[in-house]
Amino acid sequence: MLDTNICIHAIKRNEPEIVRRLERTRPRDVAISGVVAAELWTGVIKSRERQRNELALKDFLAFVEVLDWPSEAARVYGEIRAALEAKGRPIGAMDLLIAAHTIHARAVLATRNRDEFARVDGLRVESWD
Repeated sequence: MLDTNICIHAIKRNEPEIVRRLERTRPRDVAISGVVAAELWTGVIKSRERQRNELALKDFLAFVEVLDWPSEAARVYGEIRAALEAKGRPIGAMDLLIAAHTIHARAVLATRNRDEFARVDGLRVESWD
């Protein structure tokens, strides 16, 4: 699964290495959480170049599979959040949702935010730095 930051670079095509990695990946192996899609849509709606960015996002969403956030991931979310809060090392709410979805899906999260996601026990993370 791709984290939001990877998607943004892929859509903007401003990081050649990310674009190359995605081009080498089979489309059926590329997915994003519906949570990531929500973050991407928020960026489009808030942008100054909304029409252009909306077209770019729609092109990207045609390439990836968008996975609905399953209600079964709610328990995983609760476990992650409670564990991180007990350690005094919480992460952002959207990142918690993405982490829970990735664990529930038994997937690997591709991100440029490894430090934050590394706090989540059981989450497999691949750094795309």
